[in-house]
Amino acid sequence: MATEVTTTDHTQRGLSFLRIAIALQTLTILLQAVSAGLLLTSAHGETLHSAGARVMYGASMLYVLAAVLAWKPGGGSPRPVWHACGFLALASVQVILGIAHVPSVHLPLGVLMFGLSVLALARGFQADAAGAGRLRLRPRR
Repeated sequence: MATEVTTTDHTQRGLSFLRIAIALQTLTILLQAVSAGLLLTSAHGETLHSAGARVMYGASMLYVLAAVLAWKPGGGSPRPVWHACGFLALASVQVILGIAHVPSVHLPLGVLMFGLSVLALARGFQADAAGAGRLRLRPRR
């Protein structure tokens, strides 16, 4: 009797949602860097950067939700949940530092967050290319 390796539908959907959430988060952080540059050169920069901060924080919360959904119902690894929660903590510190006008820490933390987000995104696609996901063996009929 031959067996074939398949991934479950829940795992695939959970991982796809997780990748989308990480990509959205990475994009919002990149847009925050652009709006930070506008903050220095334009009168509307502060408004854009403030609105972007709210969107970026929402994207970080979406990342946590996607990680939990990929883990619990999807049967994936709990590791992305810890990564997402750590990233949400960094985003919280980033917002506090921005409100307090501490650019000496706010800017390097933003660069770190962008790098970590790109790393998480690359890992997600690398895992997809390697055939990650929860694999199960089932008999072929």
